[in-house]
Amino acid sequence: MADTQQVDQKAERKVARLAKQIDAFAKAHGGAEGQVANIGERGARIVLVGEDGGWGDLVAPSYELAEKAVAKAGITVHEDFDGEFAAKVKTGPYEWKRMAGIQIGG
Repeated sequence: MADTQQVDQKAERKVARLAKQIDAFAKAHGGAEGQVANIGERGARIVLVGEDGGWGDLVAPSYELAEKAVAKAGITVHEDFDGEFAAKVKTGPYEWKRMAGIQIGG
């Protein structure tokens, strides 16, 4: 039983840490919305998009912990990274150069 409590405490600390990072992102970008995606054995990716168009992501050890973190942070969560949500992302020269580099093998 002690092992279960230790695992639960560790998970709760991870959720609190992720929620704190989400909060910090939201404050820095005038608010935020997100989307949680399963990435297999590695866990879940939390994609964040700020009101100013800035974006970033975090990785949680599981989908369940990611969902708890976004709920604790109180942000709007989208089911999909659909066109309307994706259109809020503002990309700059770095992203365009990076995407072009990937396409041409760079």
